Amino acid sequence: MTATSLRQLDLSAPAKLNLMLHVTGRRPDGYHELQTAFQFIDLEDRIGLTLREDGRIRRIGGNPDIPEEDDLAVRAARRLQQHSGCHFGVDIRLDKRIPVGGGLGGGSSDAATVLMGLDRLWQQGLGREQLIPIGLELGADVPVFLFGRSAWAEGVGERLQPLSLPEPWFLVIHPGIFVSTGEIFTAGDLTRDCAPITIRAFLEGRGRNVCEPVAASRHPEIAEALDWLGRFAPSRMTGTGACIFAAFEREDEARAVAARTPERWKAFVARGLNHNPAATRCYPEDFSDT
Repeated sequence: MTATSLRQLDLSAPAKLNLMLHVTGRRPDGYHELQTAFQFIDLEDRIGLTLREDGRIRRIGGNPDIPEEDDLAVRAARRLQQHSGCHFGVDIRLDKRIPVGGGLGGGSSDAATVLMGLDRLWQQGLGREQLIPIGLELGADVPVFLFGRSAWAEGVGERLQPLSLPEPWFLVIHPGIFVSTGEIFTAGDLTRDCAPITIRAFLEGRGRNVCEPVAASRHPEIAEALDWLGRFAPSRMTGTGACIFAAFEREDEARAVAARTPERWKAFVARGLNHNPAATRCYPEDFSDT
């Protein structure tokens, strides 16, 4: 296959859930040391990549409230172009379906999908392992999408181990607010000294999201949504918020609760995934044993 034989790719960029999130310390550079468990869900953005011969990188669609130069998908393409010295460009078509500022990792997933798609479209042959350090420069959540599997993560989120998890149906509720990650991680009442736990302890049901009480105390909508959803199944916030979620064994159970969700909130029913479909599409050889 030559560098120009593949001219277009259409890929998904799935959302993620943090099934738990502990902060175990703060590093000298100001970043926090974390322990978290990631799982993908089939709520997804759609990304179309079309090869350009002129080296230009252009966004089509996407969130109009985010300037093109600040969009993680565009920044990912430019960073890969700079890293590789590639003379090709790309048109990036973004169909945004993942809520912004909800803790679902939509921007990070978009960036990872663009990196993987362009590695193939531009025929760079870097592979996911070489893309992960590039992704980490863009954001702490980008590496897990490049890793491509449900994962236990430590450090700032870049030290990853694969997890094999049940794939339930999740009801995800967005309470209609935006939560700043910086606001939560700089809060004085954030617990930063969680004792480290093991993967086994997490799988046995231990673990919580220490950002949840901080976000709920500042945003009553989160506390209200947690309380409401908790009447039907154990509920938890993902990331630094604002979305909350609960797991159900059957799709019809999740949809029955979704139908009762107050109209002021948005409800999504999504299946849990142990693999990122963009990664398995771009690197099928890496997932041939699964």
